[in-house]
Amino acid sequence: MKTITECIREALQPAFSACGIDPELAGVVLSNRPDLCEYQCNGAMAAAKRYHKAPLAIAGEIVAQLENCPLFEKAEAAAPGFINLTLSPDFVSAYLQDMQAAQKLGMKQAGAGKKAILDYGGPNVAKPLHVGHLRAAIIGESLKRIYRFAGYEVLGDVHLGDWGLQMGLIIEETRQRHPELPYFDPGFQGDYPAEAPFTISDLEEIYPTASRKSKEDEAFAAAAHDATVRLQQGDRGYTALFRHILRISVNDLKKNYEKLNVSFDLWKGESDAQKYIPDMIRGLKEAGLLHESQGAMVVDVAEEGDTKEVPPCIIQKSDGASLYATTDLATLVQREQDYHPDEILYVVDKRQDMHFTQVFRTAYKAGIIRPETKLTFLGFGTMNGKDGKPFKTREGGVMRLEHLIADIDEAVFARIMENRTMEETEARKTAEIIGLAALKYGDLSNQATKNYVFDVDRFISFEGNTGPYILYTLVRIKSILRKAEENGTKLSDRLRPAGDASEKALQLLLARANEAIADACEGIAPHRICQYIYEVSNAFNSFYHDHRILAEEDPEKQNGWLALLGLARKVLETGIDLLGFDAPDQM
Repeated sequence: MKTITECIREALQPAFSACGIDPELAGVVLSNRPDLCEYQCNGAMAAAKRYHKAPLAIAGEIVAQLENCPLFEKAEAAAPGFINLTLSPDFVSAYLQDMQAAQKLGMKQAGAGKKAILDYGGPNVAKPLHVGHLRAAIIGESLKRIYRFAGYEVLGDVHLGDWGLQMGLIIEETRQRHPELPYFDPGFQGDYPAEAPFTISDLEEIYPTASRKSKEDEAFAAAAHDATVRLQQGDRGYTALFRHILRISVNDLKKNYEKLNVSFDLWKGESDAQKYIPDMIRGLKEAGLLHESQGAMVVDVAEEGDTKEVPPCIIQKSDGASLYATTDLATLVQREQDYHPDEILYVVDKRQDMHFTQVFRTAYKAGIIRPETKLTFLGFGTMNGKDGKPFKTREGGVMRLEHLIADIDEAVFARIMENRTMEETEARKTAEIIGLAALKYGDLSNQATKNYVFDVDRFISFEGNTGPYILYTLVRIKSILRKAEENGTKLSDRLRPAGDASEKALQLLLARANEAIADACEGIAPHRICQYIYEVSNAFNSFYHDHRILAEEDPEKQNGWLALLGLARKVLETGIDLLGFDAPDQM
């Protein structure tokens, strides 16, 4: 289905051609002066220089050609050469009727036949999720949903940090505490226990203890290093212990991500890429890309035209150890072999920009991925406290994600109970739904690349550009539709031409739904959906203020209004689903 902007542009093009003007100049934008018009074309001004004619005169000739066009209620030329357009209510309602009947609000499936991998988790095993993991999860989940809505086949990969010294630290600390376990008996030949010798709570204590000891005790640090090497060389007992760590950690991570309404299709980690590293390094050498620099093996990735220094990509340290770049390149080898994606999108802290520049350039130079495969890095900004510094607990520590969620739910619950509109059990459930909306919308309404201030009081407000305000609007719409049915009204999906300004304003906004979502997908920008549904919510509330919908005695008017509410509900529900949260039935 064409967007409403495309429909307007196509209606203008014959008028441009009739005036001897290149129809490609018939571009259309939303008016920044809604008091004057709804859409605006600036093509006459672009044509003036090419055709040596006054822009206002060109605009006047084009407007004259539009006199009988059914799309426009009014078309006017305005100095210095604008073409101001007001759409016909009949055209707008007919467009909405088609959108209502279309799949996915009539949005073009730009991703049809394409496969995308989204890398947006990145937690370390054996560690609890904390606020530093929030943005990657929230932004990545929303983008996964937006890409799927646009027709892509999408695989979301958590990409666990499950390799390296942290595993050796846990294994060595476990060995020192429980040397009797069969994992540490080199002569053990039987099956290892199915149950792990530790819980997730144990692991969350073991790792920081081991990490601290490694900084204070050289012998322990050396033993942990040896344990890491033995694991990486395939020691049978250490591998079994590693699998226990991975299983317990993943189960816990899944539970915590579920609280965020975040899920992954792939639960792969750095460990999965290790087997690809030897052949990858061999390929880099054979291609003549790998050379020694200060003892390390590197690939030069600087390019002519770089505005800042791009250091070589280090593939192996002087002691032969791999780095993050090595693992990320090996992961690309794996993804190309297993999935042949058309695009791979990384949602990671923006401070990793240089790292991904180096990795992407190496991957293209080495032919690890196809030239046509799109590698994209979306670097997100920091979630800061009111002091402008990275968000911390009151004690100055890093807050666990589950505690943050619980704090927001409690704040929303307290606000609900102030009004005493529902009993406590129901209020708790509702608070969880609203709390998640507050958290996600509070993050996603900001441009991903920018830092933002995490302000619970503002996020949970039922007024302003917040998640609870969007939900409150949607719940109000659902309530009106429910009451209409309870009153015996059979809901219709037949829209009517707008009868006044607030009705038309709402219709015009709803008509932009497919365009707004496509724009968010193309720009990799969930905040654009937030802005759009906020505008829809405002337009609906203005319409609601101006019309007594349930009390309307004219059945044709009432049915048309209820149909409009049904479409508004559909658009808002689509929007919040793409952002990764739901609405309660009442608030």
